[in-house]
Amino acid sequence: MSNRSNEEQAMEASAAPLMSHLIELRTRLMWSVAAFFVAFILCYAFSAQIFNLLVVPFQWAVKWQNLPEDQVRFIYTAPQEFFFTRIKIAAFGGMILAFPIIASQIYRFIAPGLYSNERQAFLPYLIATPVLFLLGSCLVYFMVIPMAMWFFLSMEQTGGEGMASIQHLPKVSEYLSLIMTLIFAFGLVFQLPVAITLLARAGLVTTEGLADKRKYAIVFAFVAAAILTPPDPLTQIGLAVPTILLYEISIISARYVERQKREAQAAADGDDSGDGEETAASESDDEQDSDSDSKSS
Repeated sequence: MSNRSNEEQAMEASAAPLMSHLIELRTRLMWSVAAFFVAFILCYAFSAQIFNLLVVPFQWAVKWQNLPEDQVRFIYTAPQEFFFTRIKIAAFGGMILAFPIIASQIYRFIAPGLYSNERQAFLPYLIATPVLFLLGSCLVYFMVIPMAMWFFLSMEQTGGEGMASIQHLPKVSEYLSLIMTLIFAFGLVFQLPVAITLLARAGLVTTEGLADKRKYAIVFAFVAAAILTPPDPLTQIGLAVPTILLYEISIISARYVERQKREAQAAADGDDSGDGEETAASESDDEQDSDSDSKSS
């Protein structure tokens, strides 16, 4: 009976922390889902305005091609197409708006298991992630999409004798899919400095290794751009070039992290040597005192 009761007490003692973690996880998930739901409803209420805002780069491309303003038009070929397009806008926008709250809930869940110095090291990356994603989205909105639409509009054919009339009539769902794909691709690529810096802090990569593999990184950047972007040279180059630049920035950031680690290690070694010298000095003082006591006696 006593052995069984001891086992039950041990199981209860080990289950208590697990239950507290599960309760904490449920709380953080509830806050995250609630934040996404509120952001989703808000974005759906303004989904038409958001779509019109996303059309602005297309309007710039039309002006660059000296086309009439009535050229900015979209179609949908299924009755439910624009409705599901608005749902996608609300989901994508809701995730972006709710990300700061979701990230804060993730941080609050894992922060109790981190040391104070680890919390201070983790927090800047948590702030840098949405900032870099926003920079990538701005690059897509102000440069990549207008250039891509300008390239696609240049394929139009006015028609005439012996020539067919070919006009660009984009569907709302396909245009939104293009925008979302590019924003996701550029936002993901712009996380490269954060990812490499974290790996360098963990000691998994070194600046020498990153510099040696630079040629492979350049090839990988163009391959990834070819996969993640539409098959036109402007958007592929527009993604590959920032990726290479971000790789170089990541090397600089990793070098800074390694210098910080060396300085911290040197300071720790200095403290250890200072403690050793103090210990040796105290031991020599004790020996001198004992020698003087023995001589006096």
